[in-house]
Amino acid sequence: MARPRWRVPDVRLAGVGVVLVAAWVGIGVRLVDVQALSADEYADRGLDQRVRQEELLAVRGSILDRAGRRLATTVDAVTVVADPTIITDDRAAARLLARLVEGNTSDLRAAFAGDSRYYVVARGIEGEDADEVRAAVEEAQLDGVFFETEPKRIYPAGALASQVVGFVGGDVGGGLEGLEHQYDDRLSGIAGSQIIERDPFGNPIPQGQYVVDPPLDGADLVLTIDAEIQFAAERALKRRLRTTKAEAGSIIVMDVTTGELLAVANAPTFDPNDRSGVDPALFRDRAVADVYEPGSTLKVVTVAAALEEGIVEPSTLFKVPAEYVIPLQPEPKVYTDEGRSRDVDMTVGEIVARSSNIGTILIQQLLGNEAHHRYLEAFGLGEKAGDLPGESAGSLEDAADWCDTTCGPSTAIGYRVGVTPLQMAGVFAAIANDGVWVEPHVVGKIVRADLSTEVVEPDERVVLSPETARIMQQLLRGVVEAHGGTGRLAAVAGYTVGGKTGTTEKYLPDEGAYSETERIASFIGIAPISDPRIVVVVVLDSPRGEDPNGGDYHFGGVSAAPVFAEVAEAALHDLGIPQDAS
Repeated sequence: MARPRWRVPDVRLAGVGVVLVAAWVGIGVRLVDVQALSADEYADRGLDQRVRQEELLAVRGSILDRAGRRLATTVDAVTVVADPTIITDDRAAARLLARLVEGNTSDLRAAFAGDSRYYVVARGIEGEDADEVRAAVEEAQLDGVFFETEPKRIYPAGALASQVVGFVGGDVGGGLEGLEHQYDDRLSGIAGSQIIERDPFGNPIPQGQYVVDPPLDGADLVLTIDAEIQFAAERALKRRLRTTKAEAGSIIVMDVTTGELLAVANAPTFDPNDRSGVDPALFRDRAVADVYEPGSTLKVVTVAAALEEGIVEPSTLFKVPAEYVIPLQPEPKVYTDEGRSRDVDMTVGEIVARSSNIGTILIQQLLGNEAHHRYLEAFGLGEKAGDLPGESAGSLEDAADWCDTTCGPSTAIGYRVGVTPLQMAGVFAAIANDGVWVEPHVVGKIVRADLSTEVVEPDERVVLSPETARIMQQLLRGVVEAHGGTGRLAAVAGYTVGGKTGTTEKYLPDEGAYSETERIASFIGIAPISDPRIVVVVVLDSPRGEDPNGGDYHFGGVSAAPVFAEVAEAALHDLGIPQDAS
């Protein structure tokens, strides 16, 4: 019998059957491999795809003034991002978003035409602005635009105390300047983490893995600064720079008993919220970083030391010549008093009130270099005074290196010693505080995330006896009230005031010489003298011109003393200190 012939349909059917059998065999082999032989490997791979370890950022601590007003804080801000592959109308989307975020339409349209899946349109949009952008995007039904919440560092008070507070890098980066930098480890906290199981769309899987190591938020810095007094100081300083055409200036207001800095003002200044185009030199806190020769304000140390050593009394009389000459080669060194060309008799009190260079030199010659140097050190010169970032130690040459000719006399009248305004605040505060030097400081306490508090305890040391300090207070009162006193423009209505003027030739390091035209003008005062509460330091760099009422702005008694009066009055009122004089 003949064999049956294979028909084409039968061949095709057989081929399909073979393929199906082979496919099922392959699937079976694959199932055995996945579910039996390599089951653990694939389970781990799937878990790795679902389980993610994510960083939980710590919230950066705030910086507040003494009354709790925020000078630096972190807020939630909105970042607008786009997925260009989803956006259907590049032109309309670019036009809308450019208007909302003040962007460039052409740049946005070019970005939306690209192949990127993630493009940042704008960062750091806050509050109502963020709500407006979100509402406009929703109303336009603009697909492909999304919103992410990110932290942003802001400075609610703007330029107020900006050199003290400083700023961070970017929106939430580390501190770059000021207290933001110096206390960065305390402010930034410690980041946490979470292990979480998510689906392919990023949503948490119910009953999936979830393990949290919470972050430790940063601590808050509570400053000793009073924002009201700080504002008054900055306003007065800014106005005075315009009037005198000075290059720069600084003001410090200090509580004499606690060492708390109620204001640390500098001009010119900057707004840390917008540093674009700002000269980095403005970031420097001049009140603690800039070193200058204090001139006559340093005479208080010379006189106080001589009083404390029992060498002179306020009534001790000196025959003060018109010139004090030290023979040197090739030329002698000649010291003079401003506006005086004849010999006069002066008491110690008159020497202070009239700011006599020669009279102070005569006192220093009785005191001697070694004792003089010892008191300069005791008052904190030659070392950092407080806790502010960027502070300079100034310069004070060792007593052994002082020469036997001009070193003592020049130091007596405020040359050869480099100081900062902060150091001089400490000197006058010690006199005001009955002879006790208290460390100046700007951080009052640190409040940790768990609300526990670390209170700052400043260092203290006795520099003068209470009796000597009180004598000095009255001598400084004479500078403002006595006939011929150089600080008469520092008077504050209703309060007794004492202080000292200072005027020095400005040293030019690049030239290695003193300027023939530029001066450092200053006034440092205590108020009220009857019961000292505050010290105010005013230092102006290179004031120029003349006061309309008479007097050269080069002199501290003309340019700086009126600023002291304005700031001291504002501070006394803010602190609620009652008037003590008619």
